Amino acid sequence: MSKLNKRSGLLLALLLSLSGLLMACGDNTATTAPATSGAATATTASATTGAATVTTALAATTTTAATTAAVTAAVRTTQAAGTTTAAATTAASFTTAASGTTAASGTPAASGSLTKLTLALDWVPNTNHTGIFVAQQKGWYKEAGIDLQILPYADGAVSDVLVGEGKADLGISGGDGVATYRAAGQPVVSLAAIIQHNTSGFAYLKDGNIKQPRDLAGKRYAGFGAAFEAPVIAAIIKKDGGTDTKFQNITANVAGYQAVAAKQADFVWIFAGWDGIQARLDNVNLGVFYLKDVGIPDFYTPVIISSDNTVKSKATALKAFMAATSKGYDFAIANPKEAADLLIAANPKGTFSNPELVYQSQAFLSPRYKDDAAKWGQQSLESWTGYQKFLFDNSVLLDSNGKPLTKELDYKQLFTNDFLP
Repeated sequence: MSKLNKRSGLLLALLLSLSGLLMACGDNTATTAPATSGAATATTASATTGAATVTTALAATTTTAATTAAVTAAVRTTQAAGTTTAAATTAASFTTAASGTTAASGTPAASGSLTKLTLALDWVPNTNHTGIFVAQQKGWYKEAGIDLQILPYADGAVSDVLVGEGKADLGISGGDGVATYRAAGQPVVSLAAIIQHNTSGFAYLKDGNIKQPRDLAGKRYAGFGAAFEAPVIAAIIKKDGGTDTKFQNITANVAGYQAVAAKQADFVWIFAGWDGIQARLDNVNLGVFYLKDVGIPDFYTPVIISSDNTVKSKATALKAFMAATSKGYDFAIANPKEAADLLIAANPKGTFSNPELVYQSQAFLSPRYKDDAAKWGQQSLESWTGYQKFLFDNSVLLDSNGKPLTKELDYKQLFTNDFLP
């Protein structure tokens, strides 16, 4: 099926779902995105989870002068699964059923007791998001006075832009995304590191002709079009003693590690906690050059972000949100199996085509959420400086006019630990 047909099918499924909802519940269940977004949002109630409140966003981004350059950079490294296995369904990626929020008849407007916050996902639900879904399933947001509404990922919607433009209070991004969009004028700031150390790297077939990083030179790379890919690959080749940093950037008709397995590409950028595990389940024997082990500064990915404006205007609500979220991730650290169960239960049936992938991914990530930090979510200036300076030095960070920055970012403005409990 072509990409266009897939998108058309997704849109049709969503419109049919919305039509049925409006007939069943009346127009008061639908909300409209701000006129500047050019896309509608729908709030639905899921009967299977006690009528949980869910908000769906469709590419609610406008291309402004402040974001054109950043969107062109196509930041994608916070996506845990590429396009290969993460919730390989259609309409399911647009609908998230999660208990612990208020029912349609008990929204903050009706009850006056909860503060609504919206959170934009960076991709379809996966184990990067487990702590959030755990807190929601356990009712901890509601206990903290928060009505959390999740904006599931939609093709073309960028969480940094949604947050920066005030269309979402919170979002999931990465250290590269925050730097890229901050440089382009979006006032995004990280509130917590979901995982303490970068688990991504370049994967290749172990029985192929790649044995060490400098062997990447001249090979076929199935990338995702981000401006930082070439500098990163060149840097790790040089670090290993290579002098030829050129490689072939190709487009495969399958994504992620599957491009390597099908021998359409020689190497790809993956996340060990999802694609790496899926490859093992598929009996694909991959080797991986992890970025933090081959000369690339370690950086946080993914992270929970907000905006400068929201940090100021909703400080109390953000503190309550982070307290409940920290509780969710602490639970996932101590209880990987039960946390995975809650992640699966929080989402529509069929969202995860292979539950074993979820369980193994959760077992991999749970000890890595906090890792060597004093507490979950904690961030350091060092980890917000090295990679971001690398991006600056390689002219990857562009201003609102699409020109390379001439002055380094103030790295202290990229993050805050003030909202962690």
